[in-house]
Amino acid sequence: MNDCIFCKIVSKKIPADIVEEDVYFLVFKDIHPKAPIHLLIVPKEHMGPVNTLNEDNRDLIGDLILKAKETAEDAKISEKGYRLVFNVGKDAGMEVDHLHLHLLAGKHMPF
Repeated sequence: MNDCIFCKIVSKKIPADIVEEDVYFLVFKDIHPKAPIHLLIVPKEHMGPVNTLNEDNRDLIGDLILKAKETAEDAKISEKGYRLVFNVGKDAGMEVDHLHLHLLAGKHMPF
């Protein structure tokens, strides 16, 4: 996707505050954080939002959740807790049509 901002971040065409990177995922700080720690975990391969996924994406979604767990452990926030959020669609606050998982922590977050 040539116009996808997350694809441009993944390919290093635009800068981001990258926290972690592996073969499949890039983790970087959200530029409009909603918590003291607000990271985005993004598959390197362009994928649409959750409502576009199918059975072929089952393993990737599991890996995405495990990457979030690993990222929380690396950031030393596992003990106190963190929130994982998928926004799906504009009414839910989704701004970029590239699958991504928000990891939020660093304060008490009542639901």
